[in-house]
Amino acid sequence: MITIRRARPSDAVAIAAVHVAAWRSTYPGILPDAFLSKLSVPRQAGYYDSAIRGGSGVHVAVASGADVPLGSNPRIVAFASGGRTRGPASNRTLGDGEIETLYVLDDWRDRGLGRGLMRAAAAHLADAGCRSAFLWVLRDNPSRWFYERLAGKPVAIGTVQVAGRAVPQTAFAWDPIEKLLQASTQIS
Repeated sequence: MITIRRARPSDAVAIAAVHVAAWRSTYPGILPDAFLSKLSVPRQAGYYDSAIRGGSGVHVAVASGADVPLGSNPRIVAFASGGRTRGPASNRTLGDGEIETLYVLDDWRDRGLGRGLMRAAAAHLADAGCRSAFLWVLRDNPSRWFYERLAGKPVAIGTVQVAGRAVPQTAFAWDPIEKLLQASTQIS
């Protein structure tokens, strides 16, 4: 069974492990190998612990029961986070709310977890008064089609600095936010 719920501070290490594993499996050849090898679960855990305690909208997908090996404890296999738009003023033209992260472990893809987490993030943003939402995705991310299938519209291109390299990225937006809430409930 998969359950999506709001993250707790005790989830920070598991969330960080998903973050590191997802980056290492998704970004070889896109981001420098040396950068990927230096990703740190403890450093990421500190970031997520602070975000959760600070009230950020972090949601987790927890696998349990028949979805984990017999005798195993429930485990976090995916997460998403979002909040009011951050970064430069130009980001505020893209949407009121920003989905900051969405990461799913490889073995758990294609099970609807991404849709469920996007729905949870969008609901959190809507509850916070956001009328629209956006996210940035690396241009060469092989899963960027997912956002298009959720009715996201490419609205901007830019770059982000990662390990001293300018990496191209694309912003996808949902305006109004109800477009994301509706698309994330549909099965395709």
